[in-house]
Amino acid sequence: ALALLLSTVTFAPAGAGSSDAPEGVPRCGAEPTAGALGAGDPYFPRYGNGGYDVQHYDLAIRYAPATNVLRGTATIEAVATQELSCFSLDLYGLQVRSVEVDGVAAGRSRSSQELKITPAQLLADGAAFTVEVRYRGVPRPFVLPGTTLPTGFIHTGDGFIIAGEPESAATWFPVNDHPTDPATYTFRVTVPVGTQVVANGVREGVTSEGDRKTHVWQAHEPMASYLTTVGVGHFRLRFDETESGVPLIDAVHRDLGHRVDDALARQPAILSFLESQFGPYPFESVGAIVTNTRRLRFALETQTRPIYPPSYFPGGVPVVVHELAHQWFGDLVAVDRWQHIWLNEGFATYAEWLWSEDRGQGTTRQRFRGIYRGIPRGHPFWRVLVGDPGPDDLFDGAVYTRGAMTLQALRNEIGNIAFFATLRAWIETNAFGTGTTEEFIVLAEQQSGQQLDQLFDVWLFAPRKPPASAVTGSITT
Repeated sequence: ALALLLSTVTFAPAGAGSSDAPEGVPRCGAEPTAGALGAGDPYFPRYGNGGYDVQHYDLAIRYAPATNVLRGTATIEAVATQELSCFSLDLYGLQVRSVEVDGVAAGRSRSSQELKITPAQLLADGAAFTVEVRYRGVPRPFVLPGTTLPTGFIHTGDGFIIAGEPESAATWFPVNDHPTDPATYTFRVTVPVGTQVVANGVREGVTSEGDRKTHVWQAHEPMASYLTTVGVGHFRLRFDETESGVPLIDAVHRDLGHRVDDALARQPAILSFLESQFGPYPFESVGAIVTNTRRLRFALETQTRPIYPPSYFPGGVPVVVHELAHQWFGDLVAVDRWQHIWLNEGFATYAEWLWSEDRGQGTTRQRFRGIYRGIPRGHPFWRVLVGDPGPDDLFDGAVYTRGAMTLQALRNEIGNIAFFATLRAWIETNAFGTGTTEEFIVLAEQQSGQQLDQLFDVWLFAPRKPPASAVTGSITT
């Protein structure tokens, strides 16, 4: 539960409230042709933005580990989804040097974490346009109120790691920071010689510039912004492939020695098993980033290259299963709104149960019954509305565990054939898109031929322990 209180953070980016509009160009306001200041998510109203659809981000980053200063040029290719006199990008704590739209200087102003941009000319509905933002500064992570836990840009002793949910990208580049606007990415990261770079996707090449090198990584499949990552530091990169021939790229900090080798060596077997359950692995590469910083206190399913803190190792196989399962549930199919987070976490947790069953460590039904019997009726666990937990409980343990229990209850009710057909149909129907709880329920009913509202109401939306009949596969109240 690391990012559940981000909505209450008061953002004060450098340059907030400033304006650099060319003469005669109005500031971005509330006119009908202004893009919305948010993606419409009820949990986090200011996350993301409206009025356009990003196609590609090209991020040219120069970073100095000694000073922690980042200089960036973000070139963003987008399409207007309405007539636009102005629009916004999310950017936190970094100074903007210049903004151009289609090669022409644009007006800009800052309000909270919003970078409001006013192009010199109105953008027509459906028009393709390019935004270039030059920026610099010392990136700051988001900090959860009442804690010291950083998320987003996390400075390490020899570089940085990017990891955070539900929002992190805005700490290091201007972005439409919501899962409903995925895009492809190019990362061009220039760092001193002797410092390694790892990112999503595949490495395209490394070029030298005196005492610096530029590392280019490319993510060719669309990706939600919070799933983007770059790691800079003393990593050892290892290149291999999975049993199905997918490039496997691991980046392990050199200070960790061999303590992570056993868990990461299981990745091909884990992926082969997950493919047998959910279908072919969906992306161009896979692998892991294991950092050595103690400031990172969680793992995250960053697309193609999940991130793990050192505290999970040795051991760590269950969390590797969990994060790799997210490549299907959370990455390939993202949540349309954050209230549907159980579609990510419940499914990845259930994948852990499936893996344990396959390893002969107890069946999913046994795990389900054991948890049900082990948590007493009055326990706070049962009070969380897993299907709509609210931002404060977004990453509560019940979202993970009761979410997985919901899937086992569904399996008990509709049988193995309809259950796994539902999971595969969910992936195939929503690949590279988003989904909601309501859409999953409809799909399960279509696959099973049963009416399932009562089952999902009991497991996802009732703030109490389900009745004993809900465990056997026959719901009665």
